Amino acid sequence: MAPHPDLADCADSALVVVDLQGRLSAAMPADEAERVAKATLRLLKAADCLGVPVLATEQYPQGLGPTQAEIAAAWPSATSVFAKTGFSCCRASGFVEALAESGRRQVLLVGQEAHVCVLQSAYDLLQLGYRVQVLGDAVCSRNPEHKASALRRLQSRQVIVTNHESVLFEWLGDAAHPQFKAVSALLREKI
Repeated sequence: MAPHPDLADCADSALVVVDLQGRLSAAMPADEAERVAKATLRLLKAADCLGVPVLATEQYPQGLGPTQAEIAAAWPSATSVFAKTGFSCCRASGFVEALAESGRRQVLLVGQEAHVCVLQSAYDLLQLGYRVQVLGDAVCSRNPEHKASALRRLQSRQVIVTNHESVLFEWLGDAAHPQFKAVSALLREKI
């Protein structure tokens, strides 16, 4: 039986990491930035284990610096990273083409800021015909009210708002999956 289209499907998912850069993360509430980093690290490790393609963006890296070192160190080997000045990932040169080449039609978004780059990316991806999920525990904004507002707006446009643990188990689909032990162990791992 094929999974319901609202569930994350590892055979059709692409994980997009939006602007998890150190200087930008330093402007976030510390507990939020830490939570986002932990959830993203788990997702990256699971994506690597399950063959889910990862694309990432960096907002104006000349000014905001590179992706956080611990996140960049966890990139699966085939991860593509795109520099951008536009807020939507879709405005980064080569991003839309790379996503299309992946053949994946479901995009899972994590990163910052929820009400700017994540929201605009989600809307543009919807317009391009992708099924979009935003992982609420893996996105943040400097102001928690802005994040909450963004998640409400996204849900009103039929974007699925979920969490990283749900995605991990949806990617597996069954405790009999050959990678079940490896992926479920990520939830017990101290990151």
